[in-house]
Amino acid sequence: MRKTIYLKFILAYALFAFFGFVTVATFVSRLTYEYCQRQTSRNMYQEATRIADTYAADLYNSEISLETVQKQMESLSYFMDTEIWIINPSGRMIVNSADAPDPEQEIVVEGFDPTVTQKNYYTRGTFFDSFDEEKLSVIAPIINNYKTRGYVIIHTAASKIDEDANNMLNISYLMLIVILFLSIIILIFFTEIVYRPLRKIIAATEQYAAGNMHYELNVEGDDEMGYLAASLGYMARTVASSEDDQKKFIANVSHDFRSPLTSIRGFLEAMQDGTIPPEMHHHYIGVVLNETERLTKLTNSLLALNNLNTKGMLLQMTDWDINDVIRKVSASFEQVCRSKNIRIRLILSGDVLYVHADMDKIQQVLYNLIDNAIKFSNYYSEIEIETTEKKGKVFVSVKDSGIGIPKEDQNQIWERFYKTDLSRGKDKKGTGLGLSIVREIIRAHGENISLVSTEGVGSKFTFTLKRSDLNDELDEEDTE
Repeated sequence: MRKTIYLKFILAYALFAFFGFVTVATFVSRLTYEYCQRQTSRNMYQEATRIADTYAADLYNSEISLETVQKQMESLSYFMDTEIWIINPSGRMIVNSADAPDPEQEIVVEGFDPTVTQKNYYTRGTFFDSFDEEKLSVIAPIINNYKTRGYVIIHTAASKIDEDANNMLNISYLMLIVILFLSIIILIFFTEIVYRPLRKIIAATEQYAAGNMHYELNVEGDDEMGYLAASLGYMARTVASSEDDQKKFIANVSHDFRSPLTSIRGFLEAMQDGTIPPEMHHHYIGVVLNETERLTKLTNSLLALNNLNTKGMLLQMTDWDINDVIRKVSASFEQVCRSKNIRIRLILSGDVLYVHADMDKIQQVLYNLIDNAIKFSNYYSEIEIETTEKKGKVFVSVKDSGIGIPKEDQNQIWERFYKTDLSRGKDKKGTGLGLSIVREIIRAHGENISLVSTEGVGSKFTFTLKRSDLNDELDEEDTE
């Protein structure tokens, strides 16, 4: 059986209760009895000393009668609930608050020894066999002319002290029960706030470990448990989304590879079995070459995208002129633009504008964006490429006047292999990977790319790059 943290907590609670009662029954009990005994004996000794310095001293000095002292001791004895003696050093009884001594009958405490208290000022017992039950007794000497004339002895029942101690112990037991009850409340809070959410989290992790990433984890709260559950749920959703993307990726790759391969095989078999006459071979060989070119492009794009990730991409960061690169990339599309009567208009900030980035990869970004702009632009239209500067950033935008992108598709165009319904008729050779590659490159630079598009009007892609400090040096040279 697996030991749970809840079982351990219950065991700890039981041990706490057990040792709590043991402690009160032994250690606290002994301390309570000793405290009550010391406190009572201290009060009795103070009273015995006061009697020795007043009534007893006056009695030995013949300043007060024995009958008067006897009455006073009886009153004090009743008030204090004790028994008061005055005896001679030999142990002969002079005054007894419980029973007035008979002058004709001498009462002597046999074996009386005033040093019986030793270092303390009290003793417990039958006081030299004078009582049938235990008494707590204190002894105070009566001093007259620097001589000990006698002793004042006060007795109280030890059972009364034990009763007081037991009453105090009952309070201790009651306090312990209250503490244990409060501990149960803490245990209930622990169960509801910690243990139950923890059990749900454990159940969820078991489901996730079994591959069920769509398992719903419902733990509410703004504390650490709630945060842990939310983080775990987010991780599971991320993994599930990644798995779904992987399945979708494999399905798209399979589809995009199967279509051209099916076409190539069909044409070649048709040429082989004579379905396509020899005079048409040249035409269909061109079709096959176009399909192989499409496969090559798809393979290269997949390899590029596999290497383009924000953690592992190696960038060759240098300072270079973005305006010059835009001019060169735009010139490479001259033939394609001429075939569709499309004009590329450059709106560049100054003759020279330096950025700090990887030139080869940004060239790839520009190529993909301009290629898309031309592909989806209408005949006799215009494409604008613009550069601007703002707050240490260079903004590069590519704007076309083509078919545009529907609003519901604009968040999905960055996904691999994604194509809008409007683009499928115009993008015969596209792989659906161009914009994914663009986004990965821009992200690797720590920059952003955005899209503004209206269906039937056109699209505008804008990305940012870090502005180079060389521009400031050039400005200073121009000023001089």
